[in-house]
Amino acid sequence: MRQQTHRCETLGLPVSVTKLDQGITVVHQNFSVTPVTVVDVWVKAGARVEPQDWGGTAHFLEHMIFKGSEEILPGKFDEIIEQNGGITNAFTSHDYAHFLLTVPGNRLSQTLPYLGEILLQAVIADEELMRERDVILEEIRSSYDDPDWVCFQTLCETLYQDHPYGRPILGQETQLRQYSAHQLRCFHRTHYQPQNMTVVVVGNVDKNAALSSVDKAFSNFHRPWECPPHKIKSEPPLKEIRRNHIYSPRVAQGRLLMGWIGPGINQLEDGLGLDLLSVILGGGRTSRLVQELREKKQLLMDIESSFSLQEDSSLFTITAWLDPQYLSQVEVIICDRLKQLQQEPIPKPELNKAKRLLCHDYIFSTETPSQLAGLYGYYQTLAHAELALSYPTLIQQYSAEKLQHLAYQYLSPERYAITVLEPC
Repeated sequence: MRQQTHRCETLGLPVSVTKLDQGITVVHQNFSVTPVTVVDVWVKAGARVEPQDWGGTAHFLEHMIFKGSEEILPGKFDEIIEQNGGITNAFTSHDYAHFLLTVPGNRLSQTLPYLGEILLQAVIADEELMRERDVILEEIRSSYDDPDWVCFQTLCETLYQDHPYGRPILGQETQLRQYSAHQLRCFHRTHYQPQNMTVVVVGNVDKNAALSSVDKAFSNFHRPWECPPHKIKSEPPLKEIRRNHIYSPRVAQGRLLMGWIGPGINQLEDGLGLDLLSVILGGGRTSRLVQELREKKQLLMDIESSFSLQEDSSLFTITAWLDPQYLSQVEVIICDRLKQLQQEPIPKPELNKAKRLLCHDYIFSTETPSQLAGLYGYYQTLAHAELALSYPTLIQQYSAEKLQHLAYQYLSPERYAITVLEPC
């Protein structure tokens, strides 16, 4: 079992990053004050790498993983984890699939081999696929009953017209009805390989024990298969305002969702700056848009802005919930405030307050083993785990001039996508 020293260790940081012989990356932190151990497995096999006509495969596979292997029959994995006092869950995004396991600190050796078995040796039987397909189809139907999901998905499709980020992670109902177990096995054997996996262990377990446990549990990989090629096109810059208008009899309140394409993980400095701008615009009660549009002018019920860092091209959004009669007026005001960000440096007290808010949020997000494991796994999957620890330092480095430049570069009041939803 080879151990490669990572920069985190040479810098004296509390987390170690090790690449094992089979190619898996293991991130470890000893967290001795907790009675539990958290294992997060991150696989670079999200919707982003699906072949063109295979939408929803990554999410479908996430469900099928829990159906077991030839050694672990359906339902047995959940039974074993529960008997050992643990919990498990999983999520799929565009950039990754994420599997979580939390167990009492002394139960890692009794549970981790079973997680490794279902992840590496998923059998994906035809009869189980038929049963699980109905579950996913119901999940898709339910999502269309959520007006906020509908608005967000419509915005993504409008913004990302070439890139896979525009496709729904759940896939389309007509496509999912045609998928075979062989197709999901092909996706699994292609992408669930050691070079695509990061295993994070945080808890009261020392480094050597954690590495040994992961090495044993994640050793029996299938021979790689090869999916049909997937093409990831770069999304060209927006050159206009792209509009979508949706009417629904199920809502009493309008929605306004505006979006801009931001930098990918390889431009992290710009991305963190947009994080700051999202706080200044709509990150809490004292932010600019909340104060003006909700507290003073009372034009809406609520408004928020957010920045989501992604591998290729990230997403900056502003979302408002309001009476439909104010939709146009609010859009104009938002665009005017974006121009203001481009033309006027942010006052120092306001900038310092935004930095404090982000840094405090970061501190609150690193209190538990599960939070730390999620943070390390996310950054190691997209780039490297060290970034998870340098976030507060990087945030403090931003000047008003730099943020003014980023607002001009990424948040154009003349080039964005907008989805408006109104009751009918």
